[in-house]
Amino acid sequence: MRALAAVGRLALGLAVAAALWQGSILAFGIKPHLLPSLGAIGAEFMAAPQAYWHGFLRTLAETLIGFAAGALVGVFNGVVFFRAPVLRDMLLPIFVVSQTIPVIAFGALVVMWFGNTLLAKAVIAFYLTFFPVTVNTLLGLNSVDPKQVALLKSFGASDRQVMLRLQLPMALPQIFVALRLGASLSLIGAIVGEWFGDNTGIGVLLLLAMFNENVPALWAAIFVAAILGTGFYATVAWAERRIVFWGAEQ
Repeated sequence: MRALAAVGRLALGLAVAAALWQGSILAFGIKPHLLPSLGAIGAEFMAAPQAYWHGFLRTLAETLIGFAAGALVGVFNGVVFFRAPVLRDMLLPIFVVSQTIPVIAFGALVVMWFGNTLLAKAVIAFYLTFFPVTVNTLLGLNSVDPKQVALLKSFGASDRQVMLRLQLPMALPQIFVALRLGASLSLIGAIVGEWFGDNTGIGVLLLLAMFNENVPALWAAIFVAAILGTGFYATVAWAERRIVFWGAEQ
């Protein structure tokens, strides 16, 4: 019943948004080159559905690879920094500085290294994902009550058992905050990477529509990106509810 209620609220929200969109065009006489009608956007999509579908799949693959790698490396970094403060003090400032580099500049460098390949776009998605996961993993591990750690060790638990049975599970809420953020950032990285040259992808569709001054096609590509981003974020949020099940009880 909760799922049906959520779907109903979503459908109602979309209907209201669509009514406001169309109503604004009619009420204020907005020109099509500023805000096209939903019908025009739908017609643009139906004119080349394969292009949007293939673009969706290509960007999805880039996003998933970059996100998965960023999540794994981020959690690993957080654990290493937690266990080795010397490495944290040496490397974390470098990671912070790396995040000040504009993604456009970093993307250009990555494409020069790897070419216009799926790997290059995945690396850019990884670049935007691993840092927040690293930081939040470290924060989550540092937030564990030392008394709980001492209690487990008093029962003979090893450092590995303490990490796997207490510290990492307790850090999961913080880690998932970063993963939800990474779900959006990895998509941004993949799309930006496609702007440096490719044959397919949502970023390519956005560029083609902009260069051709095709506003309905531009909005169609934006909607496809929004569907991908929303679906990815919702999947991560669903995984969080399943894995961090005790969070709903607090």
